[in-house]
Amino acid sequence: MSKKIADAFRNGKAFIPFITAGDPDLASTERFVLAMAEAGADLIEIGIPFSDPIAEGVVIQEADIRALRSGTTTEKVFEMVKSLRQKTDIPLVFMTYLNIVFYYGYDQFFTRCAEVGISGIIIPDLPYEEKNECAGIAAEHQVEIVSMIAPTSRERIQTIASDAEGFLYVVSSMGVTGVRQKITTDLKTIIGQIREVTSLPAAIGFGISTPGQASDMAAISDGAIVGSAIVRLVAEYGREAEDPVREYVRQMAGAVHAL
Repeated sequence: MSKKIADAFRNGKAFIPFITAGDPDLASTERFVLAMAEAGADLIEIGIPFSDPIAEGVVIQEADIRALRSGTTTEKVFEMVKSLRQKTDIPLVFMTYLNIVFYYGYDQFFTRCAEVGISGIIIPDLPYEEKNECAGIAAEHQVEIVSMIAPTSRERIQTIASDAEGFLYVVSSMGVTGVRQKITTDLKTIIGQIREVTSLPAAIGFGISTPGQASDMAAISDGAIVGSAIVRLVAEYGREAEDPVREYVRQMAGAVHAL
């Protein structure tokens, strides 16, 4: 039995890494996920590659292109996760775009999620106002749709937060994913507004790449999410990225768990 999203936050602050499935191939992705789980990750986001990932910066865009060129499909990602589930019970969530889920078929997609032990999904291009298009079907299969809150959400922050499930993905900065030297958004105020309406965990992502940044973000929230920095290691080392990824996640998770 795979663990649920809530389990990731049960022992305190959570470190949540992201990896693009199929970059450079799915067998490598499986090894990388297991390495991250061993290194202290609490929950892992697996990106299903998409040809037009509008929320992503160049690092993850290029990873999606490499994954698609290597023949990665949604069905093959499900099969990879099924294999993973024989080796780890760490909570797993997908991150992908609505067209992937729509094209696969909502009921069939979330049925497969339940079968392979996916606990949630993050869909950056699914507006809050259209969440109900697939939320009911996801709920039938006990898959939680993770809501995103951006600096531009403003008066919608509490509306989104009060109706959220799993955890809240708080976007640290304007723009797309990618490493940032400095994060200047008033995240304490956003987290404070969230806390007024829900006790659901809130983790901060976008732009985090160093242990110091991860520690700073987790200190004001319930966890830190890191994607581009890990995907960049995969781009650099390819199939040999297992050890660099493991060591990087060990350092980042250590910084978060020290709080």
